[in-house]
Amino acid sequence: MKAALVAGIIAASLAHSANSDPSRVQVVAREYSFALSRFQLHSGTALIQLANFGQDPHDLRVQRIGAHHIAGLGVVAPGERATLTVKLAPGRYSFWCSIANHRQLGMQATVVVTR
Repeated sequence: MKAALVAGIIAASLAHSANSDPSRVQVVAREYSFALSRFQLHSGTALIQLANFGQDPHDLRVQRIGAHHIAGLGVVAPGERATLTVKLAPGRYSFWCSIANHRQLGMQATVVVTR
């Protein structure tokens, strides 16, 4: 009985630590598209890496749909990478490049954040 209780506590502890790991997504930028490694993340801390595989500079903006706050990365040069660490609440988020008319040309994506 005691062994089962200890095993249950260990399993619960491992599940909690797995849930506290940050979500990760890579956004590959090219002219004029974003390719994401995943479109669903868990709420909490997220590491969002922008990898610029294009020939032009690009940036990344992240906004929860319906909210006013915008997080983002500055300009990332061709061939470079940058990582944004941000806390995300459950909801739908818009990712886009804010340089010139890149968003209108297709550099945008929607990500769903779940509990």
